[in-house]
Amino acid sequence: MRRVLITGVTGFAGSHLVDHLLTRNDCEIHGIWRWRSRTENIEHLKPGQVTFHECDLRDAASAHDVVDRVRPDWIFHLAAQSFVPTSWVAPTESLTTNILAQLNIFESVRRLKLKTRIQLACSSEEYGMVFPDEVPIKETNPLRPLSPYAVSKVAQDMLGYQYWMSWKVDSVRTRGFNHEGPRRGPVFVASDFAKQIADIEKGRKPPVLSVGNLEAKRDFTDVRDMVRAYVLALEKCEPGEVYNICRGRCWTIREVLDMLLARTKTKIEVREDPARLRPSDVQVLLGDNSRFVAATGWQPVIPFEQTLEDMLDYWRSR
Repeated sequence: MRRVLITGVTGFAGSHLVDHLLTRNDCEIHGIWRWRSRTENIEHLKPGQVTFHECDLRDAASAHDVVDRVRPDWIFHLAAQSFVPTSWVAPTESLTTNILAQLNIFESVRRLKLKTRIQLACSSEEYGMVFPDEVPIKETNPLRPLSPYAVSKVAQDMLGYQYWMSWKVDSVRTRGFNHEGPRRGPVFVASDFAKQIADIEKGRKPPVLSVGNLEAKRDFTDVRDMVRAYVLALEKCEPGEVYNICRGRCWTIREVLDMLLARTKTKIEVREDPARLRPSDVQVLLGDNSRFVAATGWQPVIPFEQTLEDMLDYWRSR
């Protein structure tokens, strides 16, 4: 029985990863949560399915205690300040949370001399300013981060490489492109649109949907396909290496909005909100997943239309 530790277990991807691991019946699942963590994403779990450990990963002693107690075979490091706009408002919080948390995990594994494999949930935001002749984006593309969040992810990514080269701390760096699905926080664009539509349908807000930049292009994958990829990364990928996880197809944010609006009978006005525009926006994130597919055989199987349908149903049921 493999001992698995998930950081950010109460989050969007973390909760779906638990669901996936529970179908395998070969894992003893442990999860890290902070005292102030929201728990609605894991309310469906039965007692005993996950052993929870209270921990603030930014505190080295707290992180070390949990790693020592669990002594995991695998760690999925998903905990982060993951909302890009927040990183402009509170850059110190994003940098310290994302970098120190990972550093403390690595130091604990190194000092305890564990043979743990670690999956690092890095981000396509690291690529940042991508030029037209650079798509689809390969792992070899230059990193030109355009937000403090993206800078923090570059640091996490490079720490993964450095700790493997220096100390043989075994991690696989996965640069995940946009992933959506039920339980996605309402601050993220597709989920935000779905929640606004559900609120309008219920009469909770006027029939006006607020939007930001609709011309940005993103490569979307269902979160349930994404967490399946995370597991394959630890089963089949090389330590210290980096892999894009993405569908390899782009939609503009306008297309996402139109697909969601097509799923409601309510007449809704769309209105741009200047507060939703970013200081600098990544215009296109279209990934090349060929390296990861060659290593694992993974393919996304859930159509994006199904992802949006499930997300809208999720908000309608809340």
